[in-house]
Amino acid sequence: MEFSLKHKICFLCIMVLLPALCTSQDTFTSSRATYYGSPDCYGTPTGACGYGEYGRTVNDGQVAAVARLYRNGTGCGACYQVRCREPQHCSSDGVNAVVTDYGEGDRTDFIFSRRAYAKLASNPAAAERLFAYGVVEIEYRRIPCRFSGRANLEFKVHEQSRYPDYLAIVIQYVAGQNDIISVELWQEDCKQWRAMRRAYGAVFDTPNPPSGSLNLRFLVSGSAGVKFVQANQVIPGDWKAGVSYETDIQLN
Repeated sequence: MEFSLKHKICFLCIMVLLPALCTSQDTFTSSRATYYGSPDCYGTPTGACGYGEYGRTVNDGQVAAVARLYRNGTGCGACYQVRCREPQHCSSDGVNAVVTDYGEGDRTDFIFSRRAYAKLASNPAAAERLFAYGVVEIEYRRIPCRFSGRANLEFKVHEQSRYPDYLAIVIQYVAGQNDIISVELWQEDCKQWRAMRRAYGAVFDTPNPPSGSLNLRFLVSGSAGVKFVQANQVIPGDWKAGVSYETDIQLN
């Protein structure tokens, strides 16, 4: 018995999204967290999500590396509220951090930048104590992403792109509680959508992209369900590596 294409897509979405659904509830999940060092306490521009400088500075550098929550790159860009569980040292709100990297620790779900880890504390003196601990007990939950001063999605042409033969892109400022599952571009000569490959993390690529302005669509999973969102002529025909192109798309 053969499945229809529609049934196959639905099955794929269920298998990809099930881990996200299990961690997107309002209740908190218990775990552990630690931190990594950097010269300026921000994130790293070489994170496994492929964000580059965006991964270092987004959310004022309050970012994290994850392992189980990475989900083969689908978890890149997700936001989590994390609170530590030392009442005498921890703040009640904790930190709202963005996933920008992959990292495994000692039974930890989060490896924070120093800026993010310090936000767990109730005051600077308490932060020094948490840094001395190295690893802390935490609780976390998935929350909608909000970016100060940013409302629209951006498509960034990855620095490794080579015009006009190889195009790699990253979608930035994905607001709300949304996951980017896949990306496709319109092939005008064939009159069909062509899937881009998830190269790694949040990076999607394709060899020999169509000439001219590019129409893209991406499959997004969020509170509104699973649906395609289309961005017409979002990347110009003379695209350049390292340049970001803002859209008029807003996700909630």
